[in-house]
Amino acid sequence: MIDTTTRRPLRVSTDGTAGPYIMVPVSQLDRVRRLLLDNKIPHRVDEDAISLGGNPAVVVIDLVRSDDAERTQAILDANA
Repeated sequence: MIDTTTRRPLRVSTDGTAGPYIMVPVSQLDRVRRLLLDNKIPHRVDEDAISLGGNPAVVVIDLVRSDDAERTQAILDANA
């Protein structure tokens, strides 16, 4: 899936200690959540959206299980 703000593919990030997550423009949140729900991928959406430097707001979706990172990336890629 392409990020409508950056025009780059959405990526599951696995860096850091917080576990895998996806940063998604708020405008695409419902579509990404639907993909996750349809594919039974447990996740949590952070309550706060972040907007830096006047850019469109972004929300973080935390994947509950670290073993879902590769599978989730494949689903995002297949829905570009």
